[in-house]
Amino acid sequence: MANRGKRRKEQSEYFFDYTLLFVVLFLLGFGLIMIYSVSSYEAYQDYKDASYYLKKQAVSAAIGLVAMIVVANIPYRFWARFSMLGYVVSLVLIAMVPFFGIESHGAKRWLPIPGIGLTLQPAEVAKLCMILFLANMVCHMGRSVRTLKGMAFLVGWALPPVIMVWQLTDNLSSAIIIMGIAVLMIFVASPDYKRFILAGAAVVAAASALVYYISTVGMQEGMNFRFKRILAWLNPEAYVEDTGYQTMQALYAIGSGGVWGKGLGESMQKLGFIPEAQNDMIFSIICEELGLFGGIAIILMFILLLWRMMVVANNAPDLFGAMLVVGVIGHIAIQVILNIAVVTNSMPNTGVSLPFISYGGSSVLFLLIEIGLVLNVAKRIQLKEV
Repeated sequence: MANRGKRRKEQSEYFFDYTLLFVVLFLLGFGLIMIYSVSSYEAYQDYKDASYYLKKQAVSAAIGLVAMIVVANIPYRFWARFSMLGYVVSLVLIAMVPFFGIESHGAKRWLPIPGIGLTLQPAEVAKLCMILFLANMVCHMGRSVRTLKGMAFLVGWALPPVIMVWQLTDNLSSAIIIMGIAVLMIFVASPDYKRFILAGAAVVAAASALVYYISTVGMQEGMNFRFKRILAWLNPEAYVEDTGYQTMQALYAIGSGGVWGKGLGESMQKLGFIPEAQNDMIFSIICEELGLFGGIAIILMFILLLWRMMVVANNAPDLFGAMLVVGVIGHIAIQVILNIAVVTNSMPNTGVSLPFISYGGSSVLFLLIEIGLVLNVAKRIQLKEV
């Protein structure tokens, strides 16, 4: 019996999710290809360098891959001791934006990184730090997280970065994502789903009432630009010269692509019709060039990615590891859903990038760091042959 136990111990090995890594690398590589395809015309017009955006994204992706490898090889429990520090640092970075931030396209959301010519978006830092912080808090709170008081306590910690990102950087979409990450993590940590169902129903009812009110009142002088976006969402043709322009051009791109697309690099909408198409609207160009087939293929790759991470979360060796993976799942899933919903006019236009594919150095850097955490948790899953 002793020899048998020893043999089982020797046969124990650790799990590495090669499928997860392959999907991430595929999405990253595909994103670089699409960024060049989408942005080359505009980059040449503005900077006389067709690969301008590709080069900048490639640098961020390379730094992100190095960071992913480093994080994947440091035991994830090591980061728990820095969760509070990360939370505070993220708040400080957000608070610095109004004073030291760089303005681009009418929004001040980035901080310059001296010496290397890159910028940092504090909202992306806040997403990662929120995942680390709440995962650690859930572990320390134990069963109290299941009580109404415990849930309110966690939501209270989530509100400061949400409000600061919304008000100080005027970035409602990132604020929604941070709040969504927090809600999903609390939802998974608490088995009492009735509260979430009631809260969700209340949010849907409030949003429906707001949409109904705005649609009834119509366009008013001095109306908040977000209210105008709701009107453009309900009737984009009526606002095609203003708020609904980008949405209509994205829909034209999707429709003109058909089933198989026009071919890689053959998009017409990227030739100045969709402004900054390499950012939030890149999915519409994917559908134009690669067709419905290409769009569905990318969606399936994201589904595969989320499924692999769910497998890791379900088999994580401890609660902290599981909650880390749940937070990353929430981050990626929310961004994918919001981005595709905006591009297809299923919800009002808001600036949300498509993970690993849209242009954005801070986004791809911190997403790869989060993937490093997931791979690290996966490596700690012990396989045993019986």
